[in-house]
Amino acid sequence: MSHHAFSEQERAAVYRAIAERRDMRHFRPDPVDPEVLQRLLLAAHQAPSVGLMQPWRFIRITQPALRKSIKGLVEQERQATAIALGERGSEFMKLKVEGLDRCSEVLVVALMDCREPHVFGRRTLPQMDLASASCAIQNLWLAARAEGLGMGWVSLFEPRELARLLNMPDDAEPVAILCLGHVDQFYDQPMLAEQGWKQPQSLEELLWQDSWAEYPERGQSDAD
Repeated sequence: MSHHAFSEQERAAVYRAIAERRDMRHFRPDPVDPEVLQRLLLAAHQAPSVGLMQPWRFIRITQPALRKSIKGLVEQERQATAIALGERGSEFMKLKVEGLDRCSEVLVVALMDCREPHVFGRRTLPQMDLASASCAIQNLWLAARAEGLGMGWVSLFEPRELARLLNMPDDAEPVAILCLGHVDQFYDQPMLAEQGWKQPQSLEELLWQDSWAEYPERGQSDAD
């Protein structure tokens, strides 16, 4: 084993946070300790980023009226998604897809403005700014789980409408609404699996060697 490795107990804690992280939708309204919130945001800010561009921007939503407006945007997209799903639309409408009504904190994560001049690592893969922001979100998620807090990533919104609501520059882009707060318990498995929407695939199904492989689900979608 590498001499740089953490202790056995420390390694177990890291792997436990990864394994028990859940996309949460059920919260208690108890406030999050400001010092804990600061630790979580610092963990997010320590994420790796391509070209050290640090493209993430965090907007903490504190005004109840603004949270209500954001929830309205999510509800609009929920309805539109149900229509797009066709036969599964009614089943989808039974799912709880956000926790904005109860969570303690709401954070909007956006990509920075003026991103185009950043070429390092993005000349052929411009989406690496989104990959970097996703790393920041995952850092926050794992840190939240270690602190005993739940977090949910809400992606049901029209980006331009949310950007307008938050007075973002034209070239900035919201990518996530994060619900953060205390929970009564963490789901034993992903909520969508618990509710029968879809079962996760195994690593063996998604790990290939040397070339692309075919798999049974090719061509299927949520609407199938």
